Amino acid sequence: MNSTPLLSPDDNACGFLASRPPASRYDYADEDPHEAAAIIAEFIPERCRVLDVGCGTGSVSSIVQRLRKARIVGVEPDAERARLARDRGIDVVDGYLTGELIAILGTFDAVLFADVLEHLPNPSALLQLACSALNREGVVVLSVPNVAHWSVRWNLLRGRFNYEGSGIMDATHLRWFTAESLVGWLLNNGLRVDQMTHSAGTTLDVYYSALPWRLIRRRRRHALVRHLARRWPLLFGGQHIVRASRTAV
Repeated sequence: MNSTPLLSPDDNACGFLASRPPASRYDYADEDPHEAAAIIAEFIPERCRVLDVGCGTGSVSSIVQRLRKARIVGVEPDAERARLARDRGIDVVDGYLTGELIAILGTFDAVLFADVLEHLPNPSALLQLACSALNREGVVVLSVPNVAHWSVRWNLLRGRFNYEGSGIMDATHLRWFTAESLVGWLLNNGLRVDQMTHSAGTTLDVYYSALPWRLIRRRRRHALVRHLARRWPLLFGGQHIVRASRTAV
């Protein structure tokens, strides 16, 4: 397609970390029903055709493909992540989503943004472009980190807003969402939220590095975090996960 080398979203971390974050840092999705990949799969209609924008290493795509018997086409600008996704059996197009590419790929029953939109300077433009690939009854399924998570609030109280190599404070994040701001942003882009839930975020680094969490045995800690995320999702939820449809077609 384009002979110019593609820029990876990871280039946005330049200067904020001592070294470039590894492309495979999120290559660990599993079928835990409390976490994002399994919840996303539940939001995807069965046996449908899915456009996975920014499919990454395919860790989420492969779970959706298996659990929902979906036909997935991924689009991924990072060459290493695209290769890993292909190794998982995902049909991947290298590069960024464009109108020309949509004309080639055709229409889809669902568009998926699994922790992608927060990496973009103008997520609205990409969201609206992707929606143009949906059929009449198509849906958008997306996940974004919860910037109102207790760990971010606690650090802000201490005057800290430090970028990290992964997680909510990933140095490649350019946009930040609370549940309320996410719903409002989607409405502004012609989408209504049909379902919203929140992942527990048991694998966030804070639970392995900070006191008292790191002193609690893993199984017990995960159970506690899941309970807290159910009880106070806007405070303890790691990600907002949404299924949305267009307000007018």
